[in-house]
Amino acid sequence: MKVLVTGADGFVGRWLVRRLLADGREVYGATRPSQDAPRGAGSGDLSVEEREAVHWVPLELTDQESVRACVDVRYDAIVHLAALSSGSDAMRDPGYAWAVNAGGTARIVHVLVEAKRTEGADPLLLVASTGEVYGRGDPRPRRETDPVAPCSPYAATKAGAELAALEAWRRVGVRVVVARAFAQRLKFAKRAGAPAVNVGNLEPVREFLHVQDVVDAYVRLLVRGQPGEIYNVASGQGLSLEELFYRLTALVGVRLIPEADPDLVRGGDIPHLVGDASKLQAATGWAPRRSLDDILRDVVDAQTD
Repeated sequence: MKVLVTGADGFVGRWLVRRLLADGREVYGATRPSQDAPRGAGSGDLSVEEREAVHWVPLELTDQESVRACVDVRYDAIVHLAALSSGSDAMRDPGYAWAVNAGGTARIVHVLVEAKRTEGADPLLLVASTGEVYGRGDPRPRRETDPVAPCSPYAATKAGAELAALEAWRRVGVRVVVARAFAQRLKFAKRAGAPAVNVGNLEPVREFLHVQDVVDAYVRLLVRGQPGEIYNVASGQGLSLEELFYRLTALVGVRLIPEADPDLVRGGDIPHLVGDASKLQAATGWAPRRSLDDILRDVVDAQTD
């Protein structure tokens, strides 16, 4: 299987590239033209051997010709991870976020539509989205049949990306699968000697998946995902950010007091965001294998490194 991974230099991208190589896939990694193959020295970074095994190609999502040159190849599958993934960046410049996230996906789909019509090309396109597209709702695990009601520019642009991809499936049969990940990125710093740390709103309930479990879901969907369908990648287990804060500080071995900082509070916060992955589990047999303690230990180890 020849697989293109857009955003291959990102956090999830590097883990996915490693998994695909381990599975014996021929991997093409798309990065922005100004960036080299991912290097670094932290958890999840690629080894020299892994970097050399990848075919690196440039991709600028706002440039149709760049997208065409990258995508118009006979791949068996494309995993579209590349995006403006920072919610704060999307808030500062929503127009650019739309151009990259929704517009970039539409440009990829346009190339695939043309290739299908003229060359009979038929790769599977897996679009990585977010559970944030569901917006606010009842405090229960969200299902794929729930309405989409994004309440931030970032979530809105990801909903737009989904629409662009699924429209091509309905119109000409481009094989599209959408994966809505509920995994929350964790960032935590040990502040030696500081009794308090500024935080945002710690009341929201979120769920946390290890990146290896997320990647495993994506790989399974490449083989068993049904075109035109949406799948939640989720554990179904929620945790308040306050509880997470204290579990992290206990692991680090420091006693910190969370102090609310109004500048860190997001107006579009979703009070409860947990997903129901029953559909994904039924289709692929996927289930998360890494515990929350595994996730937190890896976060602490990464910060130490």
